[in-house]
Amino acid sequence: MGLLLLLAMLLESLPVSGKLRMKCPLNSVHLDRERPWSYYRPGDHLIGIVTSAVTLSQKILFFNLLPYSQSHFIPYAPKGIERFIFTIQVINKNIQLLCNLTLGYNIHDNYLNTLGTSEVLLDMLSTGKANVPNYSCGRKDNILALLDGADRDFSILMSTLVGPYKVPQISHRIVSETLGDKSKFPFFHRMLPKEGFQYSAIVQVLLHFRWTLIGLLAPDTEEGDNFMRTFTPMLVRNGICVVISQQFSMSRYIEPFRDSSSPWKQVNVFVHFTEHIIISSTFHIFHLTLDTLSGPIGEKIWITTTLGNYIIIHLGYHKYIHSIWSFEFIQKTNPKYGAFEPFSIIDSQYEEKNFQCSFSKQFFSVKGRKRCTQKTPVVAEDDLNGLFVVTSDSVYIIFMTLAHVLKAAYSSRSWRRRKEVQETREAPRLKPWQFHPFLEKNEFYNLSCWNLYLDHNGEETADMDIEVLVISPEGDLIKRKVGSIERQRIIINQIAHSWLNLLNKSLPQSQCVESCHPGFVKQKREGEPICCYDCVPCPERTISTQEDTEKCTKCPDEKYPNEDRIQCIPKVISFLSYEEHLGIILVSFALFLFSATGLVLIIFFKYRDTPIVKANNRDISYIFLVSLLLCFLSPLLFIGQPTKATCLLRQTVFSIIFSIAISSLLAKTITVVLAFLATKPGNQVKRWLGKSLANSIILSCSAVQILICSIWLGVSPPFPDSDFHSQPGGIILQCNEGSIFMFYITLSYMGFLAAICFTVAFLARNLPGTFNEAKLITFSMLVFCNVWVSFLPTYLSTKGKYMVAVQVFSILSSTSGLLGCVFIPKCYIIILRPDLNTKEHLITRRNV
Repeated sequence: MGLLLLLAMLLESLPVSGKLRMKCPLNSVHLDRERPWSYYRPGDHLIGIVTSAVTLSQKILFFNLLPYSQSHFIPYAPKGIERFIFTIQVINKNIQLLCNLTLGYNIHDNYLNTLGTSEVLLDMLSTGKANVPNYSCGRKDNILALLDGADRDFSILMSTLVGPYKVPQISHRIVSETLGDKSKFPFFHRMLPKEGFQYSAIVQVLLHFRWTLIGLLAPDTEEGDNFMRTFTPMLVRNGICVVISQQFSMSRYIEPFRDSSSPWKQVNVFVHFTEHIIISSTFHIFHLTLDTLSGPIGEKIWITTTLGNYIIIHLGYHKYIHSIWSFEFIQKTNPKYGAFEPFSIIDSQYEEKNFQCSFSKQFFSVKGRKRCTQKTPVVAEDDLNGLFVVTSDSVYIIFMTLAHVLKAAYSSRSWRRRKEVQETREAPRLKPWQFHPFLEKNEFYNLSCWNLYLDHNGEETADMDIEVLVISPEGDLIKRKVGSIERQRIIINQIAHSWLNLLNKSLPQSQCVESCHPGFVKQKREGEPICCYDCVPCPERTISTQEDTEKCTKCPDEKYPNEDRIQCIPKVISFLSYEEHLGIILVSFALFLFSATGLVLIIFFKYRDTPIVKANNRDISYIFLVSLLLCFLSPLLFIGQPTKATCLLRQTVFSIIFSIAISSLLAKTITVVLAFLATKPGNQVKRWLGKSLANSIILSCSAVQILICSIWLGVSPPFPDSDFHSQPGGIILQCNEGSIFMFYITLSYMGFLAAICFTVAFLARNLPGTFNEAKLITFSMLVFCNVWVSFLPTYLSTKGKYMVAVQVFSILSSTSGLLGCVFIPKCYIIILRPDLNTKEHLITRRNV
């Protein structure tokens, strides 16, 4: 019991405040930068900072040695730490901004190692003398927020460790997309877009330069696997083929890629995913792989996912490298918080002047580290040999943002009430979990010195410059900006592009075939990658206006492709018009026949009392001639641009008038037959003779056709229509018959009447009589039937205005056949042989 009491007294006698404890004098001072270290300054609110200030000369770590004891670490340069210290110091001078509060800091290096990261986090989370979280022994400098300045490999580890303590973690680097999951990492905040936002920019570059055969290289880490899973589908969706997909080990010795074959010669563009600023190590693998191939090998384009500057070593490995392409953020012209000059100059001996440093080993701890506590302000001097500290970068924006958010938190209504309640006690201090909600409302991208914004999906993204590093034939490295990605659109500087040609560095091609010209479409080759294809002409009625079109575009109905199938041009409207030659000929022919029919009607009317006119049923002849007159005028309804009225009338008027004409001939023929039968003794048909029989025949036969046409117009009437497809390059204006069935019914009925008339006339052709019309009617019906039997196949085999011309020609030719066969012989007798047009001649012929 006494021993325990002695141990308690010993613990109580130890100092409990201050950051420097268990300090021991240093025997040597000059290896401190190769040991773990920390920089500290007390303040009202402490900001923990984890950075990677050291650099690895190689990437293989041995597990049996401490990370900081291995010789491949390059000692850190203080200029990386100055940014944090100097920025916090300047912000602390702004009394109005922080409301009389000050920011302290605790800066640690994690030595690019998970063990080192865990160690420094435990050190910051532990307020006691040993690295024991949740153990508090007098210290009040709990961290308010953690600034993640380490490599992205360790961000998830840091979130996992500080998340349970509800400490906000702020990163100003590109981090894994996994950290965007608020359900797992609710206290993580980032200033830059998530990992992979630059992938769409890489795709745009590939598409712009038509690099469709691509190789992908990535380390065999979790991030490398994620790159392959995410980036490959993006390429495939844009028609880019991933011919080579290789992952290399980060821990084994370098050896060539296996299965090296012809694609390594064909592919001239490689996209390299890297997690570090040193990218030359992969060049060695690449160099060894291409060295195993035979024959000439062209230079390759190397596109890296690294954002910002990167380090290139081993120039001897650049034999096969044409150029290295990368992306850098575009700086804002007027950042919101641009209070400082572009840089400040700080005395290079700032550590000895401004910090008290010693090596200490914590009680109950297995580690020792160099600890430096700021004792005097770091001041700027006009010493050009000093170190440069950039103050208008992301570090300054982060601390300025923290200061504004801290001011907003202390100014909030709930915090003021709490402060009033506890005004008699010690002034309360904001806790990390109370600070977090205010950080969530802040928009880092609005305060950044870069052009950050939200895309259409609400994700943070940025404008970037496209940088090209060219290895000249002399081995020099020349870097130029060749373009930019602004608002997710690529802009290429043609002058910078031509600069590559001046260096004899024209861009190599990386595609399977030449581009398909406009007017052609890509057709995939069987058994080959999707970007290997043949170019075939676009199908009929389609065009393509761009190169490498995957699908031709169909022209609108009112347009058609030109000969090269690269443009849709308006179609020519086509219909049988009065202005064209065919229309003029048909109209002239119709008017001539109309005039000839009118002349015949005048002759018959003038000589109406002559025997030849009387003997052939004068009234029926008048009806027949009038119907023929109308038949010759009906083609005028077919010529000209179709309208609703002409479409309704043309077929019905034509069929009804023709039915009247054929009915008249049928009435004439039946009258001749009945007249001959009436001359025989005892025959009773004499009572049927007279006008009433002929009129009944005409009316009844015509009434049937009128009924058919009425049904047609009532059920499915004709209407104006446009045919866009029958004639290439033309739009045919026509009348749609509505019901084709009814159209052929009307034609069939006319054919039926013509067949009856022809049959009766043929049987009565040898009846005696001077002016027997049966022979003339037989011949006219023969002409009529031949015309309309020939009409059907011709009509069905033509399109457009020629179909209309065939019908008009059939109407005119069949009508003129009726006119000529029936009336020309009679007009000949009336005009030229009046001696035959006598009653004596009629009686003589009958007696014979």
